[in-house]
Order: sequence, then structure tokens, then C-alpha cells
Amino acid sequence: MEQQKEIRLGLLGMGTVGTGVVSLLHRNGELMQKRAGCTITVEKILVRDTSHPREIAYPADKFTSNPEDIIDHPEIDLVVELMGGIEPARQYMERALKAGKGVITANKDVIATHGEELLKLARENRCNIWFEGSVGGGIPLLRPLKNCLAANRVEKFLGIVNGTTNYILTRMEWEGISFEDALRDAQDLGFAESDPTNDVDGWDAAYKVVILGGLSFGTFVSMENIYMQGIRGISFRDLQYARELGYTIKLVAVGDTVEGRVSLRVHPVLLPLGHPLAAVYHEYNALFLEGDAVGEVMFYGKGAGAFPTASAVVGDVIEAACGKVHQIDSSTMDIQLSPRPVLPMGEMVSSFYLRLQAYDRPGVFAALASTFGEHQVSLDMIIQKRSDEGTAEIVLITHRVKEDNFWAALDKISGLPDISKVFSVFRVIQGGSQR
Repeated sequence: MEQQKEIRLGLLGMGTVGTGVVSLLHRNGELMQKRAGCTITVEKILVRDTSHPREIAYPADKFTSNPEDIIDHPEIDLVVELMGGIEPARQYMERALKAGKGVITANKDVIATHGEELLKLARENRCNIWFEGSVGGGIPLLRPLKNCLAANRVEKFLGIVNGTTNYILTRMEWEGISFEDALRDAQDLGFAESDPTNDVDGWDAAYKVVILGGLSFGTFVSMENIYMQGIRGISFRDLQYARELGYTIKLVAVGDTVEGRVSLRVHPVLLPLGHPLAAVYHEYNALFLEGDAVGEVMFYGKGAGAFPTASAVVGDVIEAACGKVHQIDSSTMDIQLSPRPVLPMGEMVSSFYLRLQAYDRPGVFAALASTFGEHQVSLDMIIQKRSDEGTAEIVLITHRVKEDNFWAALDKISGLPDISKVFSVFRVIQGGSQR
């Protein structure tokens, strides 16, 4: 039998996920030893304040506030980055790779913005970088995309990849509470930060869609080319109307290709109630994927939290440790990316949900129909509800139309004398596909 070896880790950060990683290493240490073929120990942990009390009792000499104690430590084999944010996390990962140390991270911000250069740096220094925990928390997503589905041409993916927004929308839809109240509850439960911008405005999901797009389509799309719309504009009335029409509203990350061009975007959609993602509630995440060989596949589970994310991080640690012990050159996260043109949103074809307020007088529908007709927009469903102020609330869903045509029509409709206000506009997925 091969002699066992000890693999030493250096942790950069010990917040929520870092604490979960250390706890999991202790809890399942014997199991991990069997699976990795070695013992895995934590040699050093980088923290801001070494005197700060921790949830887990750990020897004081294991903590340091100096990153060099980890990056330059001759006996540390793997660096686990769990700090979050782009800087200085990116700098530390870069220095670790240059030192020939494998890096494990759950940092979606860094991977989405600097992943291509870090992967190149890892190849140049004959080491590797793993980032399974950066998308979907504990849900196995990236490794199946890279390995298990490698024989497939991914045609499209559609995912709920932000648990905070999904929790907020679930509470709004089920309990009829406002966006502000649902957000406050999410913050009280620790699902949302005190500044929720990253979640509710779509940035978190956008970082993840960049990573998913790289693995699915073999190309890197920069953040400035990601279309992004958050959930602040969604009201309980929109959720009510959606349900009446046979839909629910979710914030989704979408990736597909059209005639060789790639499109990656994050925005709310009306999903048919029969779609698999429509039944994903609260803080849960899911990815629905279509491959040319496998067909439709869905991954589902908790997308965030200390132990779900720690599960993915420690899984990467075990694989990296096993590779070192058995001298296996793992290429699990060694992605070859090629440039591909990006499809502008204006050329996308979508169905749309529109809710507006009009003065309740003759000729309103004729003006709407005429304006839509001028821009080749046809209507699929219409609801009209009368109010007490001489106005009517109109909700409609269009057939599939080129986005530029729809927005040109809406711009003209907004200026019609019979239209008093446009409340909300969302895209609609009809059936199983939006393409």
C-alpha cells in the first residue's frame, strides 16, 4: 500500500464559510483521510484580528494576520481562499499560484472577473485552482459541467442561483408582503447583507452566470457584456397577475447561443407553473440545463450557507490532496476558453409581460394594438381591471418578438395620451424554452 502523507492547508479567512470548512474537516476527518489517502490538517489561518474569539477552539499559534505566513510557508501545500471580495483576495491567490501552491476558493467575484488569468497562471506554474463552491454553494454544478457532461454541446441553461432573491420573491408571493418587508426578514435571517445591492440588483447572479457560461460554452464573457436586471421593480400585484396567467416570477441566470453568438444575462422572468424551476422556493437554488445528448437535467439544493458551501470547498480540498498524494495531474478546473462573439440584447427574441395604467375611455386598446402592430409585436394574453379613479390597469403578454421591436413600441406607448403610467416589464418563458 502507498504510504500516507499529510497535506497541510493554509486558510485565508475564517468567516462563516471558513468556520464551516474547519468544522467539517474535524467532523469528517477520518472519512476524508480514507478518500484522499492522506491526513488533511490546517497549518495556518489568516484573520484580521488574532485575539478575536472564535466559534471553534483552535490553538492560538494557528492564527496569523500576516498573509506571508501562509503564502510563503514551505510546508503548506494548498491555499484555501475564503475572504470574499476581489482585493486583496485576487492578489493572494495570484501569489500562491506563483509559489506553486494549489488554490481552492469559493470566490465568485474573483473567478468571474479574473478567472481566465488565474487559470493561465496556474498552468504556467504547474499547479491548479478549484472553485466548485463559487456557484450554487453545496450543489455540484461546475464539476458535472466540466466532466460528466463533457460529451454534450450545452444548448442552454437557466438557473436560480441567488438564494436571497428567491427567498424574497417566495415570501412576497406566498404571504402577500412587500419587497421591503421580505428583504428585512431576509436580512434578519442572515440571507441578505445590510447592503443588499449585490443580491437584489443582480450582481451576485451575474458573477455566477459568467462562470457558468465559461464552463458551458467554453468562452469568457466580461461583466460589462452581461445584461442585468434585479428584482426591485417586482410588486405583489405582478406576482398575483403572473399566478392568474399561469406563471410565477423568478430571478434567473440565462445562458444560450444563437447562430454561434453567446448570450449571458440575469433578469426576472415569468416562468410557467409547470416548469421545474417554478417549484424552487425560499433560499434554494437550481440549475436547469439542456444538452444535445443528455437532454434536460436539473441540479437542486441549498446554494449558500456555512456547511453547504463548505461541502463544495472541502470536496475540492480532497481532490487536490488526492492528486498530490498520488501525483495525479488533475485538470478538473483547467478550462480552455476561446473568444466568441456576444449577441446584443436588442437582437434577442423574447416574450414580454407588461403592466400599465390607462385612462378608462374608448380607443385605448385600439391605440395599443396599432402601436404594437407598427413594430411587429403581437399579443398573446390580456387582462383589464378597472379602478375607481377613471383608470384601468392593463396586463398583457406578447408573443415572441425581437427585443428592439418591443422596446421601440413601448417607448411610443409610454407617450400616448391614453397611457398614464407603465408599472413593470418582465420577460416571459413560454413552455420549456425562451429561445
